[in-house]
Amino acid sequence: MTTEYLVNSDMLQIKIIQGAKPGEGGQLPGHKVNEVIAKVRHSTPGVGLISPPPHHDIYSIEDLAQLIYDLKNTNPKADISVKLGSEVGVGTVAAGVVKARADHVTIAGFDGGTGASPLTSIKHAGGPWEIGLAETHQTLVLNNLRGRVVVQVDGGLRTGRDVIMGALLGADELGFATAPLIASGCIMMRKCHLNTCPVGVATQNPELRKRFTGKPEHVINYFFFVAQETRQLMAQMGVRKLDELIGQIDYVEKSAAIDHWKANGLDFGRLFVKPDVGDDIATHHCQSQDHGLDNVLDRQLISEAQPALENRQTVKIVKTINNTDRTTGAMLGGEVARRYGHAGLPDETIHVSLTGCAGQSFGAWVARGITLDLVGEANDYVGKGLSGGRLIVRPPKDSAIVPENSIIVGNTVLYGAITGECYFQGVAGERFAVRNSGAFAVIEGTGDHGCEYMTGGCVVVLGKTGRNFAAGMSGGIAYVLDEQGDFEDYCNLAQARLVKIATDGVDKTSASDLAELMQDMRLRDAERLHLLISNHHRYTGSVRAREILDDWQSFLPKFVKVMPVEYERALEEMGAKQSATVTDMGKGA
Repeated sequence: MTTEYLVNSDMLQIKIIQGAKPGEGGQLPGHKVNEVIAKVRHSTPGVGLISPPPHHDIYSIEDLAQLIYDLKNTNPKADISVKLGSEVGVGTVAAGVVKARADHVTIAGFDGGTGASPLTSIKHAGGPWEIGLAETHQTLVLNNLRGRVVVQVDGGLRTGRDVIMGALLGADELGFATAPLIASGCIMMRKCHLNTCPVGVATQNPELRKRFTGKPEHVINYFFFVAQETRQLMAQMGVRKLDELIGQIDYVEKSAAIDHWKANGLDFGRLFVKPDVGDDIATHHCQSQDHGLDNVLDRQLISEAQPALENRQTVKIVKTINNTDRTTGAMLGGEVARRYGHAGLPDETIHVSLTGCAGQSFGAWVARGITLDLVGEANDYVGKGLSGGRLIVRPPKDSAIVPENSIIVGNTVLYGAITGECYFQGVAGERFAVRNSGAFAVIEGTGDHGCEYMTGGCVVVLGKTGRNFAAGMSGGIAYVLDEQGDFEDYCNLAQARLVKIATDGVDKTSASDLAELMQDMRLRDAERLHLLISNHHRYTGSVRAREILDDWQSFLPKFVKVMPVEYERALEEMGAKQSATVTDMGKGA
């Protein structure tokens, strides 16, 4: 997600689970990644995309709270939603989500989803929305959390009766997807993943898309019918507003169903419980979450950066920072993106010099034109969603530590970074550059799982890596200094291969910037590497970088290039296509 995307949203949803295929992740095969999809996903046409089952920045409720805080900083006006699957125990998870300050919680049932959801998952992995919704509502009411969050339910809702039942079980909002999809022309062929939808709904095939006959009026008409049925049922019950029904399970006539012979042996006692709480305990959404954004460091940065934000004037800001200052740079990046979009500002328009220990998510979603130069160290999630900015983290000059042997940034750095530059004088923790989509980064060592699920960009490691490097890496390039000659033992070669760098007469870069060098990802490795290491020394004063540059001809052969196989094939095909186009144009001339 780019910063521009985030600041133009009214609601941002963190999808922990999909009701119809919970916990499975997904994979988009390379043949389906066309130019449009690749542009939207910031990846390469023809290269498959893997969405792993876990979010690699969420391993606890505390991690989730951090992501909610990150998104809220980037766009304070947007509501932050968390989607959970309907299952036994979801109420406890939902309580944690509300304590993590989510504005909105969605409970997803198994009966929705697209035709791409495996039938085995729909039938055996998910659960009915009614069970998860009832437990969530009851748990939140009992813990006096219900008033702070909007509870939504979805997963196969179709009728006005479903609306009423959803409200009675505790939902403020109800989500419809499959039914309005059918109203617009879907015939449920369950082949959404094959790109062969016969009615042109779920396909990029231009010939099949011509068959689409749906109109907005069809969906509008459907919802008018749902609303009319809902009003009729409410009139029969004697209520005027849906809020009057939220959580009022006493309205449900359930004796006939419970006494039915098909329900013999089933215990619905907990499903129909109405929490016994006082009148001062909210039973529906009635208040806003306090995200604690009034006194964040970015408020000061935005105030001092007004000449740059309003008139594009260069500003330099000097501040101290400590580990309670989380997500520094995100709100400032949001202000830039809101005014100037993804293009941002000219390089170094806003230069922020910081001293101290930065909290989590330092430099998250920093936009182009912003440089954050930190003398100290940073915690986890540095550069999350980086959208064009430059991040520099280096130890103080009088520090006694040896940078190439010491941690300078934490785990899960550059998660989902889109573009930008990062120079870290020291070692990173685990999952460095996980799901990096286009950022450039230089680091002096990494922990396990470096460049995991990476799809673009370029990473240079001037030291040792942990195990499982390049796992799931489908795009981008990594250069690793392999002085011991054992990097192959640490690299995951399931999707990538190791390439020795050509040293034919190249001793320095002739390119003016990184963008020029990235025009042809297959060539000029030595130039690209030299420029990145030179920048690393320029911005951090790295002794390690100076040592390599001073003895360039000796160090260059020790670098190993990690090249994803599918990515290499796609680049060759794109190059051949481009060459053929140029040749045809020449013949025409």
